[in-house]
Amino acid sequence: MREIIFDTETTGLDFRDDRVIELGCIELVNRFPTGRTFHHYINPQGRPIHAEAQAVHGISAADLMGKPTFSDIAEEFLAFIDGAKLVAHNATFDIAFLNVEFGRLGHPVVDPGLVVDTLALARRKHPMGPNSLDALCRRYGIDNARRTKHGALLDSELLAEVYIELIGGKQAALILDSATAPAGGRRNVDDIDISIGVRPIALPSRLTDADRTAHASMVGTLGEKALWLRVAPEASSAA
Repeated sequence: MREIIFDTETTGLDFRDDRVIELGCIELVNRFPTGRTFHHYINPQGRPIHAEAQAVHGISAADLMGKPTFSDIAEEFLAFIDGAKLVAHNATFDIAFLNVEFGRLGHPVVDPGLVVDTLALARRKHPMGPNSLDALCRRYGIDNARRTKHGALLDSELLAEVYIELIGGKQAALILDSATAPAGGRRNVDDIDISIGVRPIALPSRLTDADRTAHASMVGTLGEKALWLRVAPEASSAA
């Protein structure tokens, strides 16, 4: 299973008029990072950066001089995400910007069925919040000390760790050794050969005679239709 954790930084908050100025992605296969990344700063083609947005991500217009435009990196980005699910925090924000950028180039919009929103996952798992990326890093003990400003690639790296925790941790898929997992994804539990050995010497019972007598006495008070007598019929003769 292939997933792309991604994040964007933009000139502002209005996806209809503002532009994407940074795009960062981390590739996961079977919920583990592969080391493959995609990252570009993007020239907004004259669109000014709002002061409020620059205060968040620290990217200035001067930083973007000479950087590629979205049209320059679009095909490379589409090739990187091809066939994968897209995972983002507050994904509706990022996807809205990407869809407008793709629309300007005549590309189809992102299939919403391929999008996973970790903010929605977090709100279901932790309904009392807070569920910002920083708050989730604190909750799961993920070191985000480097995050003095928002940055698309760094935020994707942190979100990849948060995402794994949100879906149950690294062993949630029962793949403890990726080298033994099939290339197509998870192994079927029925296909795993599990051998359970027999103890050469049985462990001694921890029940005393007094425990058995007390239990039999309690079962005797339950009546003839007690469920216990169906699953442990020997208890009726002991009572």
